[in-house]
Amino acid sequence: MNHSTVVTAIEVGVSEALHQPVTGLTDDTRLFEDLHLDSTTSLELLMAMEDTFGLLVDPETLDMDDFRTVGTFAAFVLREIAAQQGHEVRP
Repeated sequence: MNHSTVVTAIEVGVSEALHQPVTGLTDDTRLFEDLHLDSTTSLELLMAMEDTFGLLVDPETLDMDDFRTVGTFAAFVLREIAAQQGHEVRP
């Protein structure tokens, strides 16, 4: 799994959560300020990542810093994938 694949999945998840096409996301795109996600749509995005990558994320362990930008969220998803597959994530 690579960063680009996760960013593409985030575009799909955000598009589904916002019920409108979202393209051209960069690592610096802010989820709340630029894309106007809220608590409900951010959970929908998280569930889309769970479905896409077969993850199971405990909401109690979420850190809002992971939801600052597309880049921080992609890094979070990659860490979760690696952790659940028993691999270490290398920067």
